[in-house]
Amino acid sequence: MTRFCIDFSQPFALLAMCLTVTAASSQADELREHGFADSDGVRIHYVTAGEGPLVVMIHGFPDFWYTWRNQMPQLAKNFKVVAIDQRGYNQSDRPKGVENYAAEKLVGDVQAVVQHHGAEKAIIVGHDWGGMVAWMFAMSHPEMTERLVVLNLPHPVGMTRELMHNPAQQAASAYARFFQQPDAYKTLNAQALAVWVKDKAAQPKYIEAFERSSFESMLNYYKANYPKPPFKESQQNYSKISCPVLIIHGLNDTALMAAGHNSVWEQVDNEVTLLMVPNAGHFVQQDVSSKVTRTIDQWLRQDELK
Repeated sequence: MTRFCIDFSQPFALLAMCLTVTAASSQADELREHGFADSDGVRIHYVTAGEGPLVVMIHGFPDFWYTWRNQMPQLAKNFKVVAIDQRGYNQSDRPKGVENYAAEKLVGDVQAVVQHHGAEKAIIVGHDWGGMVAWMFAMSHPEMTERLVVLNLPHPVGMTRELMHNPAQQAASAYARFFQQPDAYKTLNAQALAVWVKDKAAQPKYIEAFERSSFESMLNYYKANYPKPPFKESQQNYSKISCPVLIIHGLNDTALMAAGHNSVWEQVDNEVTLLMVPNAGHFVQQDVSSKVTRTIDQWLRQDELK
């Protein structure tokens, strides 16, 4: 749910996105294998490395599987890591229609990936829109969720609360109103969407991936799922998360306020670990890639490291 600095009179003002990322250089591109899972007729592209318990990693906007490039080598030493392209992005299919980007469809994609790899359970890791999918997957499929890791995306209850009561979050979410307009996708282009990527070696890969993607599909996530005013307390009875949860949040995020995580433990019937990271922004997994990698790896292996 990335924030843009948009001058609505200048459609291509997306070139001035309010994001600063210092991304580490890519590691060991050659160790990964590519494949596809079928999700009710929609092909979901994934990249995998390693063997062991399954870890499914889900990117946000605007991004693709490559956002996890610095986490995958370390995690692959002990886990089977599968980083997906969400539908609409890069090499995954791009079905038409807003309804095909509703949360249950996105959750179904993750379920298909887990089943494709023959696993009964998986560790689910999500950032931004991938974080939304991760939260919803853990609620919808507790029997399939071993552990949950969410980066820079509050629980839906916290997000709705902040949109109702926090002027800072309301202002930060103004860009989403624009993205929900019918033709907003026509203002996007691959170069503008990749401007946040400061790793010069990675930026061409992002441009190439975005050129393969559907801008309309990207914004369908906002149309189908992002709360619209007037904001009201959710009428949906969210199931409590039953597995352990790790939350990592870059405090310089200009789109999603850390206050959304307040009281998240009330939505979880298990341990909750929070890491609030100063001097890191929305793309925390790239801003402080070593810290994020080390934190996730040690948290997942905490029993064996005792």
